[in-house]
Amino acid sequence: MVINMGGAKVAQQAFTHHQRVRLLYKTILKLHRGMPLELQALGDQYARDEFKRHKDATTEQANTFMVEWTNYAITLARQLGLRGAHTARSLGMQLKEGDLDDFNVEQINQLYELYEAATVKETEGHYMKAI
Repeated sequence: MVINMGGAKVAQQAFTHHQRVRLLYKTILKLHRGMPLELQALGDQYARDEFKRHKDATTEQANTFMVEWTNYAITLARQLGLRGAHTARSLGMQLKEGDLDDFNVEQINQLYELYEAATVKETEGHYMKAI
């Protein structure tokens, strides 16, 4: 497999697993810079937590993790477009009916925590849930 990095094509085999993970993580953080500040902070924290959580993953888990986060990066890059969020049509994706059936309990809890974090707004120094 060949990866195109700013015009230079680099063979994926040239990178260790650790280097590929680090490159993906940095790419995601750079993509987040094109998002509105609130979403950038939320996305950065979520990515940071997930990458830390998977440091000791099995090979199978690590492969799945890398595929899913690569898909996220590709989707986000498409949604942001060349000029960032202000020119993008919309950010995010709707879950399809039945998607939750594929989630385990931990993933459902994480999704709910993400939902809660995304719906909290600061009002006069207090945090209130958005309606």
